[in-house]
Amino acid sequence: MARLKRPTAPERVRLAVIADPHVSTRAEGTSKLFEHSLDHFEAAIDDIASRDVDAVLSPGDLTKDGEVWNADAVADALNALDVPVYAVPGNHDVPKDGDDHDAISVDTFADRFGPGSYPFHEEVGGLDVLGLNSAGNGDHLVDTHDGHVDADQREWLAGKLQRTDDPLIVVHHNLAAVTDQLRRHRDRVVEDMAIPPTMRETEAFVDVLANGDAALVLTGHFHLPLTGVDRGVREIATPTTCSFPQSYLLVNITPRGTDVRLVPIADQDGLELAHDRRARDSTTARGLTSIGAARLASMPLAVEDRA
Repeated sequence: MARLKRPTAPERVRLAVIADPHVSTRAEGTSKLFEHSLDHFEAAIDDIASRDVDAVLSPGDLTKDGEVWNADAVADALNALDVPVYAVPGNHDVPKDGDDHDAISVDTFADRFGPGSYPFHEEVGGLDVLGLNSAGNGDHLVDTHDGHVDADQREWLAGKLQRTDDPLIVVHHNLAAVTDQLRRHRDRVVEDMAIPPTMRETEAFVDVLANGDAALVLTGHFHLPLTGVDRGVREIATPTTCSFPQSYLLVNITPRGTDVRLVPIADQDGLELAHDRRARDSTTARGLTSIGAARLASMPLAVEDRA
């Protein structure tokens, strides 16, 4: 998917990045293929377990909507791994006003799927990993699926960027350059396509990233393999496991730079089914599917000169 100059690490660090599985054990249908979501997630976990990774990162949306039973299913699947898992919550992992069930709290999510709190700083090998919560909590963003890295987290991040070399940042929602790719596709190809919820105060967040010379931000949310650059900050958006193009990312970080590979977790029949279901689900789903297919056909999406 990409060959990047940065980040680098003193010795090789291999990470698996799994996003937006939307695990659901009691729902069916939609382009997310809820009835297959746990199978897809477990297939990704099984494959990751064979890849000799140092840790698993997730930009979130592990569950359909933060249901206790779905969080339990995610936790059971992750028990197959013997490496650390560091997840940040997605907008579907945190309580929302419209929920008709009791959703797990952000604190519970952090305890079960993250290092215990947000934001976080963890070291994997010689690599610093910084995780941020853009999805909100019980008091913030409960009435929207928009994202926001608030002022307190931005201040925390600015301090961390001053004291770390080439950290990797993990957050659910997307930066402007990637989001603008969806808007261009809408304007040129699918006029009635809606844009999924976006990040608020993106410029303020990018200010911190750019001023701190952040090299790479891993996101999820759009369910697509995408990349963009905002003021020198590279974003890699992680595809979903639940629907087309069912896959996760394998990220190798070495003294020479970073390689990002897309790993499919469905066979040919599964990919065809997911493409067909998503393309017929809605105008927006059709637009997102056509972007995803185009990006798969265009790989690698970014090749930076390391000479």
